Amino acid sequence: MSDPVETIKEWVIKGKKNEAVAATRDALAAGTDPGSIMKDGLIAAMSVVGQKYSSGEFFLPQMMIAARAMTEVIPVLKPHLVGEAAESRGKAVIGTVQGDFHDIGKNIVRMMLEGAGYEVVDLGVDVPADKFVETVRREAPQFVLMSALITLTMESMRRTIAALEAAGLRSVVKIGVGGAPLTHKFAAEIGADFYSEDAYGCVQRCNDYIAA
Repeated sequence: MSDPVETIKEWVIKGKKNEAVAATRDALAAGTDPGSIMKDGLIAAMSVVGQKYSSGEFFLPQMMIAARAMTEVIPVLKPHLVGEAAESRGKAVIGTVQGDFHDIGKNIVRMMLEGAGYEVVDLGVDVPADKFVETVRREAPQFVLMSALITLTMESMRRTIAALEAAGLRSVVKIGVGGAPLTHKFAAEIGADFYSEDAYGCVQRCNDYIAA
């Protein structure tokens, strides 16, 4: 692995955070373009990880470990990014809806989005509708992404979408939902723009909207 960017990419895919950070520091010291490290190293690595997860070659623990390695590298890299390379691809507000305290799926989506170049505002768990509304008004994101793992809390998604509508903010964001009990049918029923069954699919849908 002589190419420094390829080296960083491989360490992230393998989930070796210390090695990935060290390789990034070495690459920066040697004058490697920070934008290339972000695009061809980190973003490319998380794309590979997402594909491996979708195909069944990787499982949840491997995906999480790779995502954590990527999040360790970003603070090392960010100060060196300038201009276009430092610009976010887009902004997403993300949270687990009111009544639900599960955050593993949400955290993976957040890390995958960050690895794909998005700015993410993470509201945490048990997030009421008015908190989503307040944050959308303040942050002006392109996306609102909601997670639920308990069937009983799925209705909180409907209430949040209704609250965004009432606040006049529904038309300015794309809303994505996910979580084990959800379906495409439920997402359409509550007025969400899309449903994704995994983090990689969520990032792909966001990318499609940004590219449109």
